Amino acid sequence: MANCIIAQSGGPTSVINSSVVGLLHANKDLGAFNKVYAGLNGIEGILNGNIIELSSFTDDEINTFRYTPSSGLGSCRYKMKNLEESSEEYDKLLDILKINDIKAFFYVGGNDSMDTIAKLGKYAKKTGIDIKFIGIPKTIDNDLMYTDHTPGFGSAAKFIATTALETYLDSSVYINNGIFILETMGRDTGWLAASACTARINGEPVADFIYLPEVAFEIEKFLLDVRKRFQEKNKVFIVVSEGIRNSEGKFITEVEKQSHDKFGHAQLGGVGSYLKNLIIQSGITSRVKSLELGVLQRCAIHCASDVDLEEAFEAGYSALKFALEGHSGYMVAIKRGSNSTYSTSHFLVEADKIANNVKYFPMNLINDEGNHIKEEALDYFLPLISGTPSLVIDNHLPKFKTIYK
Repeated sequence: MANCIIAQSGGPTSVINSSVVGLLHANKDLGAFNKVYAGLNGIEGILNGNIIELSSFTDDEINTFRYTPSSGLGSCRYKMKNLEESSEEYDKLLDILKINDIKAFFYVGGNDSMDTIAKLGKYAKKTGIDIKFIGIPKTIDNDLMYTDHTPGFGSAAKFIATTALETYLDSSVYINNGIFILETMGRDTGWLAASACTARINGEPVADFIYLPEVAFEIEKFLLDVRKRFQEKNKVFIVVSEGIRNSEGKFITEVEKQSHDKFGHAQLGGVGSYLKNLIIQSGITSRVKSLELGVLQRCAIHCASDVDLEEAFEAGYSALKFALEGHSGYMVAIKRGSNSTYSTSHFLVEADKIANNVKYFPMNLINDEGNHIKEEALDYFLPLISGTPSLVIDNHLPKFKTIYK
């Protein structure tokens, strides 16, 4: 009986390890492969021979691993060369897989990881090598095409909404309140910022304004909106995505010396501070605070969604089943049933259709002023943030298990 391997890539999430555990459970239930290997630090680690056997860990260790946030196998942001440039690293990787009698390769990741799956699947088929390549979706940004949503997003959305509630209350205790700005991740899309519309007190959203990259940001209109609301309420709560752009399509905080990752993506952040300075300089008020949520959005397992955790598990489980059916070069995608009785099922999408494409937040769910989210969006968000997982506890704190060295 042959073996399989799973690895993780890109930015972590709170539930990414649950997909690994789902695959392990599927293999145990179906008896598909003799050994389940893990590639530590993704493709980059596998190319360096960093491979361990996952199926040797105890059930207790694996269960703890399921409730451990961040990429427990380690991650990477490694871009494989185009085949037109060189096939050297493709041949090296396939040789490593063949040496370990690996017949299925599973990669948990986002857009760029699906690019890797697409390339490897095509090259294996071209060279007649019988290894299946399947992508398992993961990203807090929720920007993968074709799938209803991505594992990792629900937990990040729940953390953002919870933090919005808590910071709103904290910023509202004084007679003379100020303006509070909450900055989310999300890159080119506004899914994360938009999810803050679920944060409500007495049935009303705590956010006065929510700004997304999907709507061109106008400084003058922003300052008019904020000034008017501050005069009315003596306080303003703003949620903004890191990726908001001006009418020319440039990031608001973009500068020439801005850094980029290996895939050419701009390294974002700092828009909250930028808006804070705009407000102060405009003379609206000097009482302005800005909070950049940062990496907590992708590792706050204490505020995770149980639905998200379970769906990550199910995506890993289905990935193994799809490989057994002979599929290769695909990503597992999620199809939603009705919202009234929320349910999901899985189907396959060609990985090259996911790679380097972006699913934007729907314009029909943004209000006419372009500064908030319509009520209808609640039907999309609320099922994804439901439930609270029962974490493994040790010494009154969450107990975690990592596997990377």
